[in-house]
Amino acid sequence: MSAALAPLVSIVTTDLAAVTRGRPLTEARFRKALETGIGWVPANQCLTAFNTIADPNPWGSSGDLRILPDEAARFTTAATGTATRFDMVIGDIVELDGSPWTACPRTQLRAALRALEAATGLGLVATFEQEFTLLPGAAGAPAVPLHAFSVEALRHFDPFAPRLAACLEQAGVEPEMVLAEYGANQFEITHAPTDALTAADRAVAIREITREVARTAGARASFAPKPALDQVGNGVHIHFSLRDASGQPATFDAARPGRLSQAAGAFCAGIVKHLSGIVALTASGVPSYYRLAPHNWSSSYTWLGERDREATLRICPTVTIGGREPERQFNVEYRAADATANPYLALAAIVRAGLAGIEADLAAPPIVGRDPSVMSADERERLGLRRLPETLEDALDAMAADPAVMAWFPPELLASFVAVKRSEIGLMAGLDRAAVCAAYGARY
Repeated sequence: MSAALAPLVSIVTTDLAAVTRGRPLTEARFRKALETGIGWVPANQCLTAFNTIADPNPWGSSGDLRILPDEAARFTTAATGTATRFDMVIGDIVELDGSPWTACPRTQLRAALRALEAATGLGLVATFEQEFTLLPGAAGAPAVPLHAFSVEALRHFDPFAPRLAACLEQAGVEPEMVLAEYGANQFEITHAPTDALTAADRAVAIREITREVARTAGARASFAPKPALDQVGNGVHIHFSLRDASGQPATFDAARPGRLSQAAGAFCAGIVKHLSGIVALTASGVPSYYRLAPHNWSSSYTWLGERDREATLRICPTVTIGGREPERQFNVEYRAADATANPYLALAAIVRAGLAGIEADLAAPPIVGRDPSVMSADERERLGLRRLPETLEDALDAMAADPAVMAWFPPELLASFVAVKRSEIGLMAGLDRAAVCAAYGARY
């Protein structure tokens, strides 16, 4: 590699529009920045996905912050095909004296995890399963959509998938699989379960590395929930399980309904109770709600289901082939999420809702095995099934109407989030659904 092209290290944060931004340094200057970080501006947290600053916002034009890099969250790979290696370090936003900044999403996830551990002695293991659509140049597009999950759909873009897997492996995110998915030119990436903060870091790294590998292949990777109105949507499925103080699985109990332990049942009950209030934080784009509809294999009701991909909370299967024990595999999948949501904030909301369920000693929700959209209103009422908000605006209203959700996060953070989202809603005013999908599809 040429000395004239010394790689740069980007110190980054992911904002409320779920865009990862930061500043680059040479390696020597990065070493110096480990202690004091790099400069940042409060109003940056109010940047929309469309490069405007939400106005009004709580910060205005004044104030200074630092992004303090976390060297444990450094992701590096030299295999993307670019002239210099990909090198990104995720940081926490802090005040000038190093104390946590109230509106840093990564800090909020740390706080939620500490609260869970302090109140229950439990920790959270998580993984992000992310879907995206590869938008090839005209020369690379198949003449007709290739068969879902097929070898041809994967191999058509070779060496995209093996190069991406190699990059992710080199970056240390432990990719489990890069596969061709159901939609046209759609792929999915999964990574190995890990502690919740690392899982959110990996979600960010996977998106950025995927985008870079796609660019070098002459294509674009869109993680938008609906890159086009007539296309299959892209979701982010957040899998989680509980661990006790000794690191042993605490989600599984074969004797209880759904095999959910008492703590896991209460954790799920808290999420179901606050689902309408937290969905703005987990599906944060205008087109997110085009995807969250019945029969999209996404989620649309406050629904706990077992092995049902329409349920918002899905109890996942376990494999017993070869005598494998289910305890360590057992997990629950939160499906009402996509890449317009900040992964730290999304996971923090899930943790806070689950903790509220444990603290209130809520009974596990009923496990529903039928499609709520074909039930009578009385049956849905009896089972506690409520339709999720059907627009981002409704989701913001539902969040504001849930005093528990509003109490979990600092008011400045929530005010910034609402400002960004209402600004994005305003920018989409007057556009039809297809144009909204195109706008988000080009930016996520």
